[in-house]
Amino acid sequence: MNKPKKTDFPSAFPWDIPQAKPDRPLSKAMARMYDEYQTPRPEDNSLFSSFKYTQLQGFDYRDGDGTVSRRDPSKIIRVNGLYYVWYTKRDTQTPPQGPEKCSDSIPSTDWDLAEIWYATSQDGFTWQEQGCAIKRPAKPQPGWRSVSTPDILVWQGKYYLYYQAFMQASGIKGDHCPVTLSTADSPDGPWTPCNKIVVENGPAGSWDQFSIHDPYLLVYQGKIHLYYKAAFGDRPEYLVANGLAIADNPMGPFNKHPLNPVLNSGHETTYFPFKQGIAALAIRNGNENNTIQFAPDGVNFSIASVTSLMPVAAGPYVADAFSYTENGQGIEWGLSHFCDKTDPSTKHSFLGRFDCNLTQNGNNTDMKETDVIHHPSVYFAQGLSEKQKIQRQQTAQEGEQKSVELC
Repeated sequence: MNKPKKTDFPSAFPWDIPQAKPDRPLSKAMARMYDEYQTPRPEDNSLFSSFKYTQLQGFDYRDGDGTVSRRDPSKIIRVNGLYYVWYTKRDTQTPPQGPEKCSDSIPSTDWDLAEIWYATSQDGFTWQEQGCAIKRPAKPQPGWRSVSTPDILVWQGKYYLYYQAFMQASGIKGDHCPVTLSTADSPDGPWTPCNKIVVENGPAGSWDQFSIHDPYLLVYQGKIHLYYKAAFGDRPEYLVANGLAIADNPMGPFNKHPLNPVLNSGHETTYFPFKQGIAALAIRNGNENNTIQFAPDGVNFSIASVTSLMPVAAGPYVADAFSYTENGQGIEWGLSHFCDKTDPSTKHSFLGRFDCNLTQNGNNTDMKETDVIHHPSVYFAQGLSEKQKIQRQQTAQEGEQKSVELC
């Protein structure tokens, strides 16, 4: 057998990491490192970050009995030295009981029988709840059952709160509800509802025929961009993707982009201007979950980095969300929610703070760890159910019996 000659192979990949793609044959993995990412090392990638979390001060959850829940925070804005955030708040006599047991006073899900409240902060760590921004209107107005999942737009000196308006208990037919909005001259209100649907569901048979959820607003290229999510396919075999609708006026009409869905993964919507384009967090659902993505045109997204422990339903502080910027600076912190599902009888959600390093000047070591160490309890919390454990024990016993028979 002829031994390969040394000259049959190119020189070895260099020790000093090339910052530009080297002119040599590369494996798909190494070529991808240069073709699809900003930098060879994630630590130098301005769109890579690990995430840190801090418990908030100022919110009461009645010792976690499940009757108070706060979730789905909006983007955070800063007005007259104060940070503002809006969120879904449920304050009910019982925790969620499911669609079979719900009533006019007993919630079906964590976001049923909810209203939209808001809070302010001077430092982003301690918050003061200011009160209800959007109450549930009288039946049969949109939202009479629940209003939830808000996001804020500031446009020409006025404030616009977009949110989902439920007209039946969540879970009865799936979360089929339209998006509406209320307007105000101040972030403290009072808010005036527009009493109409501002983004219509798609036509029958389309991916968003039943849901336009999590409206998320940015001003980009001089127009209002509303990103949203929809779950499609019959459960449990379903997907969640994100779409885009664009308007010249906060009241619409919102025209859906012909390439929708524009993001194939991600359970909630979190977007921010970055350089000349738009960046997005894709968490949970989909093949590309746990990624940070980027679209130079706000439409055609590609994976910019892969990370872990991403914030759920993140509402970041986006300083240039509405400033017509052509050079987005990125984000460093925001709020997200956590769901306490350890005891079904006290199921609820609560708000927390996340910090990250997703800024143009973020190519330093601050929050750029790829080897994030978790306490063993984090892993063991994902343990087998008793049913799964029994199944695997039975499989092991059957395998042992077969081995004996073969012997």
